[in-house]
Amino acid sequence: MKPSLPPLLIIDDEKNMRLSLETVMTDEGYSVKSVESAERGMELLSQEEFFMVITDARLGGMSGYEFLEKARARWSQLPILVITAYATPKLAVEAIKAGAIDYLAKPFAPEELLHAVGRCAERHSLIKENAQLRARSTDICQVDQIIGNSSKMVELRQFIQTVAPTDATVLILGESGTGKELIAGSLHTLSRRHEASYVRINCAAIPETLLESELFGHEKGAFTGALKQKPGRVEEADGGTIFLDEIGDMSRPLQAKLLRFLEDGTFTRVGGNDELRVNVRLIAATNRDIIDAIRQNHFREDLFHRLNVVQFRPPPLRERAEDIGLLAEHFLRQFSAAMNKTVQGISKGALIKLCSHHWPGNVRELRNVIERAVILENSQEIHPESLPDFQLEARLRKSLGATLPTAQSLDEFMSNYEREIILTALEQNHFSLTKTADQLKISRHALRYRMQRLNINVENTFDDEPPTAGKEKT
Repeated sequence: MKPSLPPLLIIDDEKNMRLSLETVMTDEGYSVKSVESAERGMELLSQEEFFMVITDARLGGMSGYEFLEKARARWSQLPILVITAYATPKLAVEAIKAGAIDYLAKPFAPEELLHAVGRCAERHSLIKENAQLRARSTDICQVDQIIGNSSKMVELRQFIQTVAPTDATVLILGESGTGKELIAGSLHTLSRRHEASYVRINCAAIPETLLESELFGHEKGAFTGALKQKPGRVEEADGGTIFLDEIGDMSRPLQAKLLRFLEDGTFTRVGGNDELRVNVRLIAATNRDIIDAIRQNHFREDLFHRLNVVQFRPPPLRERAEDIGLLAEHFLRQFSAAMNKTVQGISKGALIKLCSHHWPGNVRELRNVIERAVILENSQEIHPESLPDFQLEARLRKSLGATLPTAQSLDEFMSNYEREIILTALEQNHFSLTKTADQLKISRHALRYRMQRLNINVENTFDDEPPTAGKEKT
């Protein structure tokens, strides 16, 4: 079979002619299906994909010309080649006007037929390639789209550039909104597969009963509603990259089939028996605690180890607070231009409010907040009044009594908790260093030192009282 080419359909009511055409085409590597009537040909076209049709002009029942008219009305891009033993210049002109790709008179040399079919095969390949290029042009992710000057983000971008040129399987673990999809897209863009397809599947967005069919495809009649054969997304990604987002929500039976696919690239369509093989690079991501999912028997440990060749862990926004202003300015420029607004900056008060928020929804939440602010703001700067009060979002903060994060060391956990206490105290004291230090029973100097160590922006605070005389509290 010609690579990535659907079958060719032959319609002729003469058995010997059908067999002759089948032989010529199969000898050239084409996959062929043949039927004896135009009516049966219409049925097959509604059930399967073909890259072209060869039909005799005179048939019992519906003629080839009638078939041409009806098929072109339903499948306008389908090439149809008409052959006849009763050729006249007038009929040839009528066939071409009706939409036939070509018109051959019997007897014809096999080379004439092969030339016409070859043109259609090339046309189909070009249409498919153009569709893939158009799809990729709207989804290109560059590593410089991952914004941030914090040390963690600089290291993340460097790590992407190191891993991308390889074919290593990648697992991305991180909270929702931390940019897992940007990492996956950048890995593909910087890889040797960047000219091939990049296919994305959100495992949580597709019902469990349909996810296997979406991933590996199905045969006609495999289940109710499977009226025609459908290739899976792994076939679409052949030669390229497939990104499985929210893989932690995949059922265990499908996890077993994915494990087999990861071993050697082989799979079987739903309802099929033929073993197929593709060459794809797999990138997976989840916002779930994968170790906890394994312990609760929701995720296969052997699949985790197979996926975890290279692991990325994008940090939550609260752990890189110095990037909040940079990201906010980026989204401001983006939305201000899209909405044709004249909002050009962020006031100090608004920036203080942004930097004091916990950001449980991470960068995605910040993006939504800036979009809302641009919509509401009527001046040239975003002011605190255009931002949410964050009361509802603040309830999403994790308490100390919550389950300990298995991916963090004790030092990391303690630093994050200390940062939460200081941010909360600053917010309660309206960002006064003096009042915050009094509440925490430490000196202003000690508070400033801790804030600098924990990457809390000291410039967004103020001293509203002079230092007290005498010995400061320690």
